[in-house]
Amino acid sequence: MKYRSVFDIIGPVMVGPSSSHTAGPVRIGQIARRLFDAQPEKVVVRLYGSFAETYKGHASDVAVIGGILNYETDDPRIPESLVTAMDLGIDVTFLKEEAIPEHPNTMKISMTKGDDKLDIAAISIGGGVVRITELNGFPLKLSGENPAILVFHKDVYGVIAGVASNLAMNKINISGMNVSRIEKGDVALMTIETDQPVSHNLINAITKMENIIRVITLNE
Repeated sequence: MKYRSVFDIIGPVMVGPSSSHTAGPVRIGQIARRLFDAQPEKVVVRLYGSFAETYKGHASDVAVIGGILNYETDDPRIPESLVTAMDLGIDVTFLKEEAIPEHPNTMKISMTKGDDKLDIAAISIGGGVVRITELNGFPLKLSGENPAILVFHKDVYGVIAGVASNLAMNKINISGMNVSRIEKGDVALMTIETDQPVSHNLINAITKMENIIRVITLNE
């Protein structure tokens, strides 16, 4: 992992005690909420590795729920986030998993509201830096630090080029791209991080393209 500045190592201004176990879970919760784009009715958080061992002592539990409530890392309401979630009618469950993860700071979040469901896996690297590594079963590489669009599409020829052309015509520079699929010819997920936020008009244009199933945005 290459850090951009000393502040990436020290971590963000936050409610303590740990950048990787407190600020990181806040960021993971924030990204999960932005991807889900709604207040969930139920949240299940599965904790692995060091998260499973220390999540209460390092406040990872209140931190991730604070992120799901759209709190920032320094929000003084974070310690009461579980109580707030209960007051809002959100059913929260934490599960300690014994499986050994590839990264010691790993958690998985399932969020539901009615028939809508979101499953993500994420890691906290340190200094408040996180990576989303899976979305609804699709392998993923997403930091949440830059504007991004996530495009679910049919796994057919020309879709990736069409989306990239739309971005280029609107002078949107791509800073990173990843495409994953579970089965050849079925549904694929295209993740594109950009240097500029993507406008609603452009998102609508991409959504209307042939073979596009769904588009999710993560604009700053």
